[in-house]
Amino acid sequence: MNRGEIGVLRSAVAVTAPSIHANHVSYSYRRRIALHDVTFAVDGGVIGLVGPNGAGKSTLIRLLATLLTPSSGALTVCGHDTTRERNLVRPDLGYLPQSFDIMGFSTVLRNAEFAAWAHGLAPSECTNAARQALEKVGLWSRRNSRARSLSGGMRQRLGIACTIVHNPRVVLLDEPSVGLDPVQRVKLRELVEQIAVDSTIILSTHLIEDLSAMTSQVLVLEEGRLRFCGTMAEIESMASISSPGMSAAEVGYTKLLEPEDSA
Repeated sequence: MNRGEIGVLRSAVAVTAPSIHANHVSYSYRRRIALHDVTFAVDGGVIGLVGPNGAGKSTLIRLLATLLTPSSGALTVCGHDTTRERNLVRPDLGYLPQSFDIMGFSTVLRNAEFAAWAHGLAPSECTNAARQALEKVGLWSRRNSRARSLSGGMRQRLGIACTIVHNPRVVLLDEPSVGLDPVQRVKLRELVEQIAVDSTIILSTHLIEDLSAMTSQVLVLEEGRLRFCGTMAEIESMASISSPGMSAAEVGYTKLLEPEDSA
């Protein structure tokens, strides 16, 4: 199947299919269950994926990225099954893992051009695509700098530029704020909101405050199970009492993670 045929199929399902649909998805690493019977459907904007460390967030992200196959259940992205139709899913995806590599010896522009080529763009399209991505993340002025000279926040922005260089419909960001200072986290949030105008973004984090100002929907995982799927306003409404030093989102999130049989 050529790229034109893939494009027609992608357009045909874009109108009615949710961007992401998980139907009773489970995944196990040998004997350890990482995800258990997860079901949800989301479409558009920034989708927050939050939960404690070890909750299964990275596993779900890797399943969405087609790097893992569900042990049971079905997972679709833009109307295509991530197991049977990977060749149709992957052109729609941009994935930035928590730990990612850049070519430190090469320039910022060359990193973005290589990412464009790796995502299947024609060589004649790579420079223009790289420029657009770098302009979007505010790194065009640093295009001739060696990537290894970038600060932590700039390095994260370069990673995002390489992730969106092919204009994916779904962008997967796994713990993108780890290691960033408060100012860098604010800039990252602004960038994510900008990208979400044209894409569905799944943003994984263990910090609920990273999501409070920008998410259209929130998924809460704990010990591999989906504890909540809804809006941030719904989480905040669970904060029946205030707690010193905690926002309403943090109080509601803490309440969500309380054992179901607790008072």
